Amino acid sequence: MIKRTNFIGLIVYLFSVILFTSCGSSKPGQTYATVEAAEEARAKDKKIAAKAAKKAKKEREKAYWDKQSKQAKKRIKKTKREQKRRARKKKSSLF
Repeated sequence: MIKRTNFIGLIVYLFSVILFTSCGSSKPGQTYATVEAAEEARAKDKKIAAKAAKKAKKEREKAYWDKQSKQAKKRIKKTKREQKRRARKKKSSLF
């Protein structure tokens, strides 16, 4: 008898949790009066996101260079210079 009462109580509790959480009203999202205002807000958000991405990239690069040894830094810079020279030479040649 006790088990049956607990089971019924559990079922009632679960149904009430499911039903009451779905009945709550949510605040409507922000809407803009004009298309221009919406586009301006999107552009602003995009600019902020780009700035954050640029800052994160800069921090990652700094952390990368801090981890490298002096010889590795020299080798990487030398390789980059060599690749730039090859690219310039390849651009100027016909083939």
